Amino acid sequence: MKDVSTTNSDIAETADQFLSFLIADEEYGIEILKVQEIKSWGPYTPLPKSPDYVLGVINLRGAIVPIIDLRARFGLPTTDYTATTAVIIVRTGGSEDARIIGLVVDSVSEVYHLSPDAIQDASDNAAADRANYVRGFGQIDDKLVILVNLDPIITQSLGQIQQIADAA
Repeated sequence: MKDVSTTNSDIAETADQFLSFLIADEEYGIEILKVQEIKSWGPYTPLPKSPDYVLGVINLRGAIVPIIDLRARFGLPTTDYTATTAVIIVRTGGSEDARIIGLVVDSVSEVYHLSPDAIQDASDNAAADRANYVRGFGQIDDKLVILVNLDPIITQSLGQIQQIADAA
């Protein structure tokens, strides 16, 4: 994984950092401050009667962490898990209302430093605005990286997992 800056090092210190990953040959990014760790693909415990994108849970040093397949969550065709498949453990919320979830992705790519002027807001794009998981687009040289808004993904997923647990 290499570190890519869109501007000089003075700006990079104030820029947002994003961990990029691939799903179906498309590059996405999430705020690196929300990434707790990256794990290689491994076994999980399935949750019965859960949505197709909720794979189950894993035990992460004594904490039970739900994992979701972002391919399925984004409505993309499923694929076999490979040696490059990774689980990105993310945390949102503050210390009192922290939520942890694992995101299954095809592969982890790079860390990008994006200055605010290199990020296009999703509200400027009607289709992306309708997809509430898109925060914006990062411009890196001649390519765009879709910046993911984790909060609705985590809130909706954990809400559905809680409904399953309550019904059990």
